[in-house]
Amino acid sequence: MSNLKLCRILQILIVTLMTVWVGFAQSAEQWRADLRFLAEEMPRQHKNLFHTMTREQFESALKKLDSQIPNLSRQQIIVEMARIVAMVGDGHTNISPARDPRIDFRTLPIKLYAFSDGIFVRAATREQSNLVGAKVVKIGKVSINEAYNSVKQIIGRDNEMDIKFFAPFLLVMPEVLNGLGLIDEMENVKFTFEKQGKQWTTELKPFGKTELITPDTDNSWIAKDGWIDARDSSNSANLLWLKDPNNRFRFEYLPDSKTLYFQLNQVGDKENETLESYVGKLFKFAETKEIDKFILDLRLNRGGNNYLNRSLLLGIIRATKIDQRGKFFTIIGRSTWSAAQMLVNDLEKYTNTIFVGEPSGGKVNSYGDSRRITLPNSGITVRVSSLWWQEDERDTRQWTEPTIKAELTFADYQNNRDPAIEAILKYQQN
Repeated sequence: MSNLKLCRILQILIVTLMTVWVGFAQSAEQWRADLRFLAEEMPRQHKNLFHTMTREQFESALKKLDSQIPNLSRQQIIVEMARIVAMVGDGHTNISPARDPRIDFRTLPIKLYAFSDGIFVRAATREQSNLVGAKVVKIGKVSINEAYNSVKQIIGRDNEMDIKFFAPFLLVMPEVLNGLGLIDEMENVKFTFEKQGKQWTTELKPFGKTELITPDTDNSWIAKDGWIDARDSSNSANLLWLKDPNNRFRFEYLPDSKTLYFQLNQVGDKENETLESYVGKLFKFAETKEIDKFILDLRLNRGGNNYLNRSLLLGIIRATKIDQRGKFFTIIGRSTWSAAQMLVNDLEKYTNTIFVGEPSGGKVNSYGDSRRITLPNSGITVRVSSLWWQEDERDTRQWTEPTIKAELTFADYQNNRDPAIEAILKYQQN
């Protein structure tokens, strides 16, 4: 490498580091300028910023934070900004440490999940493998319930299922825990666990930067090298819904039960294939097989382009062989959101499907289509909803409720059991 090229690379590196440092070391006045920008742009760019809170509540929260900024740390300011944005009351309006690289918070060496029987460590680094399968009892100074309710206040959400989705990510970020006042020491975070009837407290050190969530598919389940997952010790077959989370859409025929399984993890095309063309293949395949049950799995689908739902919906309606009560099932859950929720709305109206699983993460009528506001000094992204999607103004449901409830316990997960699939295969139409 020439000296000229080396100098150029060093210049770029220095500029990058300086940019990051400025973002971290900005003054109180710069944070206040960011807050003013947020205060001006959110009402201007949101479709209806005051659909849940009042203007007075918004302005009061802004005034309070403005006065506090000189005495707050970086993470406290970000957390308080996130709290104000979450007051808007819709999932597409948020400041998200789990999605924004400029926030740059760290994570602990464990992965949590809110199962139906509590919040458990579902995976951990090899060094912390003894924690896998442990139930979280306490974080820092407070119980897990108090920590959960505290984190809840900074999550932009349509409903409580959104909290169940996002809270486990935030509960392992030292900066979030500190910003909320749940811990004092970020380099050694105290957790109290319970496993096999025994409780103990341990200190966890930050493991590295938070791995950011992708926008339209829940890929947080993908196994990481060097990590131990609770399912690793199971001898049972791999779970269908976690077989290929990165695949936007795929189908599989289960000959023993004569079941056609279609997993749609994102409402979007692939680089080399459109959803419409793949749906055509799906229904051509269906014509060649004896099918007792058809399963559409939307558990990992966090949205995409809702206009692409049409081909699947029409394909199902035309496939009278499949679209029958007791034969067609749709699995939904906390990650079924945005464009996936719109698909659920249409399936409910126009098909004979039976919903299985847990309540969806989206409302039937909802604000959506996030527009980004970039704060000028910190570079942090504020997302605001730019459109109102209304199915029926009389429908005030917070989510779509499954007809057949099939929630996941930790023991189910550990033993590679899928209560949703099991419930479908056992189902008999009266």
